[in-house]
Amino acid sequence: MSEGSYPHLPAPPPTVVPETEQFWAATAKGTLLLPQCAACATIIWYPKGICPACGSLDVGWTEASGEGEIYTFSISRRGEGDYREAGPFVLAYVELDEGPRVMTNIVGCSPDSVRIGLRVRAVFDDTGQGTALVRFAPSER
Repeated sequence: MSEGSYPHLPAPPPTVVPETEQFWAATAKGTLLLPQCAACATIIWYPKGICPACGSLDVGWTEASGEGEIYTFSISRRGEGDYREAGPFVLAYVELDEGPRVMTNIVGCSPDSVRIGLRVRAVFDDTGQGTALVRFAPSER
């Protein structure tokens, strides 16, 4: 999944709970599903069964474009645990075109080339457990 000179990041499997089961199943297929409130149309991040905007329990799923831009980021030069040997890597908030901001890694480029406003697209890093971690790579070269 990683492209260019970017180091490989670990892909630990997530903890799947009933509220996130559809989200994680979709990631394994390379699809980004986001919860959406049927009452007020709010796109919700992190997946949960209640709308944080209006309190409705009428929450469904919508397929997201997987496109967005970097809102903010940090380059970590020394990780902990599984990330100890990952070398420099980027931890970022990506603002999805649908609105929510998600915390993620930026991959497929040199950490030093990352900038606020960079257009990115979702990529899926298989965990080997029937799920994939959603990370983002530059969509412009």
